[in-house]
Amino acid sequence: MTRAVSTTLLLLFGFAVVLPLLWVLMSSVKSGHLIVSSPWAPPDLSNLAVENFSNAWSKAGIGRAFVNSLIATGATLVFLMPISAMAAYVLAKYEFRGSKAILATFLGGMMFPHFLVIVPLFFLLRDLSLLDTMTGLVVVYVAYSLSFTVFVLTGFFQVLPNELGEAAMMDGCGHARTFWRVMLPLARPGLLVVAIFDAIGLWNEYGLALVLLPSAENRTLPLGIANLTMTQQYQSDWGALFAGLVIVMAPVLFVYWIFREKIHETMLAGALKG
Repeated sequence: MTRAVSTTLLLLFGFAVVLPLLWVLMSSVKSGHLIVSSPWAPPDLSNLAVENFSNAWSKAGIGRAFVNSLIATGATLVFLMPISAMAAYVLAKYEFRGSKAILATFLGGMMFPHFLVIVPLFFLLRDLSLLDTMTGLVVVYVAYSLSFTVFVLTGFFQVLPNELGEAAMMDGCGHARTFWRVMLPLARPGLLVVAIFDAIGLWNEYGLALVLLPSAENRTLPLGIANLTMTQQYQSDWGALFAGLVIVMAPVLFVYWIFREKIHETMLAGALKG
């Protein structure tokens, strides 16, 4: 009985997740008139409105926003992951005065609403001539994501056996070489999972980008979609709007599909160790 109830609930949950995705995908290749008149009807396979994607990509500026989001997310991860890994390794493997307080500070940073610092950040970046630049946004994104990344990676490093590091140091490795050559490769599954979660969060981030990137040329993808939503409501080009939503979702779904097994294995291993 319990198994049947669990299976039913999982099926309902899966249906609730998959149905909106399928509806958005179908609507992205339908004309605006067909979307309004028959929103649940399947698209006409002989007359797919593939021009919706070109309209969203070029005319609505989603292409430029896509590239900006790609640059911002990629550059943030390049700086975020090494810095977070080094900080997490020190907090996990070295006992020193104030280490627990530092870790608690990172935990507190996760609970601090970022919209409370948007106004000071705006004036700070303006004074540093970094306002409305990808460099300024990447710096803010690194600081914004540091708390979560360090806190999670600390848990991954804590479960790694200390004997491996001690053996490496007995063989002549220093602290830095032990980290880069021994401990960091062992934590690679955790790094991958955290990087994926960070990338998804940065890809969908809206509030900071809205304030720190006022010009249309530097809009990231969430800002582009918001602008597309407002403009297409007046133009009634609903097909381009749904095509833009597909463009936003596709990279995230693709990355998760590629690394789904690694994510599941890592999360299961963490649950078993916990």
